[in-house]
Order: sequence, then C-alpha cells, then structure tokens
Amino acid sequence: MKQFFLTMGGVFAGLLLFFVVIPVVFISIIVASASSKPATPGNTVIELDLREGVTDQTPTNPFAAFGGSGLSTLQIVDTLAQAGDDAKVKGLLIRLPEAGMTPAAADEIRQAIRRFRAKGKTVIAHSQGFMPIGTAVSSYMVGASADQLWMQNTSAFQLAGFSADSIFLGRAFERYGVDAQFEQRYEYKNAVNEFTENDFTPEHREAMSAWMTSIYTTSLANAAQDRKQTPQALRTVIEAGPYSSAQALQNRLIDKIGQVEEAEAEIKRLAGSGSELMEFSDYAASKGERTGSGSSAIAIVGGEGAIMTGTGSGGFGGGSQISSDDTAEAIYQAIKDDAVKAIVFRVSSPGGSPDASEQILAAVRAARAAGKPVVVSMGDYAASGGYWISSEADWIVAQPSTLTGSIGVFGGKFVLADALGRFGVDMRGLSVGGDYASAFSPSEPFTPEQRTAFAAQIDRTYDEFITRVATGRKLSPDRVRQIARGRVWTGAQAQGLGLVDQLGGLTEAVAKARELAKIPAGDSVRFKRYPTPQSPFEALSDAFGVSSEAARVLVGIGGVMNDPQAEALVRRVQADRARASGATVLADQPY
Repeated sequence: MKQFFLTMGGVFAGLLLFFVVIPVVFISIIVASASSKPATPGNTVIELDLREGVTDQTPTNPFAAFGGSGLSTLQIVDTLAQAGDDAKVKGLLIRLPEAGMTPAAADEIRQAIRRFRAKGKTVIAHSQGFMPIGTAVSSYMVGASADQLWMQNTSAFQLAGFSADSIFLGRAFERYGVDAQFEQRYEYKNAVNEFTENDFTPEHREAMSAWMTSIYTTSLANAAQDRKQTPQALRTVIEAGPYSSAQALQNRLIDKIGQVEEAEAEIKRLAGSGSELMEFSDYAASKGERTGSGSSAIAIVGGEGAIMTGTGSGGFGGGSQISSDDTAEAIYQAIKDDAVKAIVFRVSSPGGSPDASEQILAAVRAARAAGKPVVVSMGDYAASGGYWISSEADWIVAQPSTLTGSIGVFGGKFVLADALGRFGVDMRGLSVGGDYASAFSPSEPFTPEQRTAFAAQIDRTYDEFITRVATGRKLSPDRVRQIARGRVWTGAQAQGLGLVDQLGGLTEAVAKARELAKIPAGDSVRFKRYPTPQSPFEALSDAFGVSSEAARVLVGIGGVMNDPQAEALVRRVQADRARASGATVLADQPY
C-alpha cells in the first residue's frame, strides 16, 4: 500500500510538473520578454534576417510562432514604415535566404524597402549564395532593391531560372492497390493529379508553366529596374550562369564581395559614429504595431492558412488556419464598430471548405450592405476558397506574384481495402440507411449511383463558385467559366482577366479603403485589427482550460519564482534538506 501511494504521488508530481510548472515557467519567460521593450540607440542599424522564413501575418496567438523566426510579411512592412520615419534609424542590413522565399512576400518586402530608402535610409543586403532551386529569383529581387548587394567570397551565384518539382503517386498507388477516386472541376484543378497521374497532364503543364513564367519575368523586371539594367540584359546574364562570387561581381549581378561582418562594419560606418546593430524583432517590439490617430478607423481583418469551419484551436505553436466562425465574427465586430469606416481583408490562403468560405463571404456581404467598403489585400495565395471569400469585395489588390484564381472544386476518397489486404489486413464496412451512407467508405469503391450523386454535388459547388465570382467581379457566368476551370493565375495575370483590380500590397489596399470610405486625404485614421490579438493570459487560458484570471495568478507565481530573493530562499531550503539526507548540493551555483 505504501508503494502504491508513493507511485501515485510520483505520477501526480509528474502531471503537476508537465501541466502546471513547465507552462508557468514558459509563460513567465514569454511574458517577461514581451513586456520588456528595448530602447533604440541614437544611431541604429536594423538587421533583418530572412533566412528562417516569414509568415504572411502575425498570429493572434502570442505563442503560435514559438520555435520559428516570429516575423511576418506584414510586420516587416509595418516596422520598416515606422523605421523610415524614425530619426534614430540610419540603415538596414538584410540577410538573404539562399533558396528563395515566397514570391508575393518578396514583392511586398521589396516595396517596403524601396519606401524605406526613399526616406534617405541606407540598405545593404548580404547573401551566402543563390541556389539553383525553388524561388531563389525572389530572394535576388529583394537583394537587388538594396543600395548595395554583397556576397560572401566562397559563395556561388547559381540562380539561372525558376524551378519547381511535383510528386506524382499514380503509379505507386496502382502498384500497391490504392484506388484514388476523385471528381475535379475542371481539367486545370490539378491538386488531384498527384494522386491519379504519373506525369503532368497537358493542362497541368500549361498552367504551371504560365504562372512560373509570370513570376520569373516579374522578378527579373523588378531586379533589373533596381539595378538599372534592362530586363533582357539581366536575364541573358543570369541564364548564362552559374558564377563564382568574383564572376557575379564582374557581371554586375552584385556590388561587393565580403563576409557578413564586413557588411556590418560598412553599414555601421555609413550610419555614423557610434552606430549599433539592433535585431529587427527587437526594434519591432520596441515600436509595436501602428495604430494611427483620428476619429475614423479602418479595420484590418486577417486570415491566413487553410479555410476550415468552426473556431481556431488553442495551444502553443499550432499552424495557421482561417476558422470560419472566428473570421466571420471579426468582420461582424468591425461592422458593429461605428468608428470603422472601411474594412481591409488580408487573405493568404490556398483554399479549403466551401461551406466555411461561404460563411466568411456572407460576412463580407453584410459589411458592404452596412455601407462599409471591403478591400481585399491578397498575400502569398488567395486561391480556390481563398478567392471565394475575396470574390465579392468592393476592390481586390494582389501582388504580381500572388497565386490566385483556382476557381474550381475537387473531392473524393481513397479506397484502401486492396492495399491493406496485401499486408494481411482485411477492411470491411457496414452501413444502415440509404445507399449514399457508405459513399465515402475506404473499404469499397463508389457504386455507380454514389458516383453520380457525388458528381452532382461537385457540379453544384462549382456552379455556386462561378455565380459568386460572376456577381462580385461583374462578369457573365460564361466568361467566368472560360477563365476558371480550376486554373491558377498570378496576380499580374489575374488583373488582365478582371479577377484582380490593382497590383500592390497592404499599403495600396489601405489607400483604396480610405478612398472608398471617402475619408478626406488630410485626415488621420486609426487602424483596428481583427481578430484582436490574444494576450499571453488568454492564450494560456485556451491552452490549459483555465480562466484568464487564474492564468495571471500562475504567471505571477512564475514571476515570484524568478525573483532572486525567492530563488535564494528555495536554494537554502534545498540545501538544508540535502544536508539532512547526506546529499551534496551546489546551492550557490547560478542555475
């Protein structure tokens, strides 16, 4: 019995440690770091490291970015705008990724860098090479927007184009008995192909080649403009590569060769005597998000990730998603706020549930019906469901490299019975009710009647999508069907088709929202962000099922335990107990 209680006590202590003590310490550290705002030195150079990647938007959950870079495209744009007006900030040092970055994010960051330079600030970008993979052309475009583009002496300029790879599982599925049964509308809705094909279909190849060419051409044109060359001349040189750093310098692809420490020394020299480097995240924390001033407000509603029904999940470090309940509620909150005169809806999504998309679109309609114009600002993606929720806005702004459109639908299932049977696993299904009850069972294929019924549902969803686009974009349904068929377009291509109104980023979207809301040009405006960012206490409440008040108490306990006097007292108690038991304790070590 004694052993039982000892065991139970150990289990309880372990659970207490895992669910209370560790979270308390973790939250205390985060809260302490969040509450401390470093001061900006007199002559400051901000260092922006893009090598860890960026999200499109800053998560509302303060712990969602734990373990990552913690930077977002919109945060970078906002912070550079504030730094441009900050007399203490003299320059910017950028660390470029070798394998590239999301093209639309690169577009928006480049625009922010150009606005920063226009305020008389100096920018140096440093690269440890440009790889011949992925979207390295986007990374080069960002580097080209700097006053000086440096490269490490041992690094290679291997950028020679834009490449992408696709994996097709059709042959493997056939070999191992997996039956992929899907309906797609229509031939350009290519997400299905990776399960059913072993190579690009002609339509898949056509569409993918088109948007890749659009991104490549746009990126080269922007880089050529910033480096004062013609697009064709720059393209000819790049495609004749690869080059060593010395050859890249000789071909005017970069400006200087040197280690990052040398680039740091140079930009500090240009910034003036006594200048200091400051990490971008520290500077951003010291400034916070711009809120603006004035009686009129523009709501900025954010949505990033797959579109799903319901509400967002709590917890730490979860991936981004657009939850229909949360996003619709955010728009309705903006509608109810009398100070809000217009809504900028930032969308970065590859798609998702049609039902969730329709719920969000209904909120967009309600905003317009309430007399509040809605301007969509498209981020990295606004395709499929991402375009559905954007389609009926008053105005759509996209980056030239945003991937959008994909006006189509697909659905289906994998039949796994044969595949599992080859490993001695037998799958059998049972159902009661109508024939369609077992339609999505993985144990057997669609019956002809089930396939017909499912195809009809896919057709209805596609027709509904066409109707929303035709209504919102003021196009005939026949015209939408011609340009839809599931095809992905870049923002530059979509503008020519009438699917996008303007090329640009959040800055241009805000300017259009002011115009549509008829806010006088000389009037200041406030920015109100929805969904409202969670405090650490609210995030802790969601994650562990406690009230925010209790969370504050737990964090308070954690704060007390970080107090030096409290730590000294704990160490003394530990030492006294250890002496009593004969153990050795390094009680004075600074743990």
